[in-house]
Amino acid sequence: MKNIKFVLLIVTASILFWSCGEETLDSKSIFDNDEQVMNEFDQWLYTNFTVPYNIEFKYRFDDKESNTNYNLTPARLDKSVALAILVKHLWIDVYEELLGKEFLSKYSPRLFHLIGSPAYNSQGSIILGTAEGGLKVTLYNVNMIDVENPDIDMLNYWYFKTMHHEFAHILHQTKSYTTDFNLISATDYQSGSWVNIGDDEALQMGFVSPYGSSESQEDFVEVLAVYVTNSEEYWQSILETAGEEGADKIMQKFHIVEDYLKSSWDIDIYELREIVLRRSAEVETMDLTSIN
Repeated sequence: MKNIKFVLLIVTASILFWSCGEETLDSKSIFDNDEQVMNEFDQWLYTNFTVPYNIEFKYRFDDKESNTNYNLTPARLDKSVALAILVKHLWIDVYEELLGKEFLSKYSPRLFHLIGSPAYNSQGSIILGTAEGGLKVTLYNVNMIDVENPDIDMLNYWYFKTMHHEFAHILHQTKSYTTDFNLISATDYQSGSWVNIGDDEALQMGFVSPYGSSESQEDFVEVLAVYVTNSEEYWQSILETAGEEGADKIMQKFHIVEDYLKSSWDIDIYELREIVLRRSAEVETMDLTSIN
């Protein structure tokens, strides 16, 4: 029995040796380690975002960049192209026109990250965008963009008010604003309960939006974002809805934001809004399908 086992072992080893010796291994790895070939859109992004401003515009879905707490879907290519054109026209070119290329090269986020679907949190509210450490801005619900008939109100709600909001966070995290701002509504901030505040109620409490009532830093950036993305008629209408007490608080906050932007960044908030609104009016005639 021992002899039989020994013979079988020799035969098996011989077969294995022959198999390994004769097999030709494929030199190509099963793992794709090659860099992705740049398509026309990638080249356009490189020329218009990366080279002048050191900004990466990530539109392909990357789970490492995404928040795994949400059920998210990738952004479509045509929608991503449209949003990239709009980001350049309504955000990058706005600040370059106002302050020059060097300002954005130094202070802009380094990564814009697109997600096709909305992100819903446990409170039932929708996340419009997020900023991480002044380096990365994520924009959600990209697939709802109407490429053929862009709606500037929808674009402002989902993307450009959000971008001014998040960029304002970068600014105040770089240079602080006066803590006097925090005292105006010190007893009225709602924390997570802001989702239960209606638009008119928020205004009457002295906040330009319900989300502004969550805490003082969100309040500060909401004042800036709401002001620069809306007309003077709209601004006056929210002050009227706010009533005397609410409007007084909103205007106290506005003047602090106005002074902060001028003294810290040499930004005239009225000129900033004028440029934003002028460029916003041009969106209806823009071709959002072509990057040529």
